[in-house]
Amino acid sequence: MEKEITKKYTNDDITIVWKPAKCIHSTICWKQATGLPLVFNPKERPWITMANGESASIAAQVEKCPSGALSFYYNNEKPSDVLTETSATTVEVMQNGPLLVHGSIQVKDKTGKQEAKNNVTAFCRCGHSKNKPYCDGGHRTAGFNDEQ
Repeated sequence: MEKEITKKYTNDDITIVWKPAKCIHSTICWKQATGLPLVFNPKERPWITMANGESASIAAQVEKCPSGALSFYYNNEKPSDVLTETSATTVEVMQNGPLLVHGSIQVKDKTGKQEAKNNVTAFCRCGHSKNKPYCDGGHRTAGFNDEQ
């Protein structure tokens, strides 16, 4: 069984948690128009530089992550992977992309293993993901569009 990689980036206030296997490379975190390119830069190592942004701005940007690959916690709080209750779960169809499920859900894989998902989970709807049921960005290389 392959171990899921988790990387953490921290400053005095918050810690960003990045799970690369969940990332669909939406570019929302680093593109100039939508992101914080001084903090998130995939061309540099490490690709997240916490010193280049304010904690509140970084946290707000992380909350926009469509796949849930990025999350954060305040350093004075204990991080939690426990499923939390939400008032509603919403499914959003991304144009030419995945289904985004906003909210806390349980996902059971084909072997019966259950996993708690919080915030946003991106599910493949094109059939080209190599990480089904989750989106891995395969829709872009396959040229998937809503008209197919």
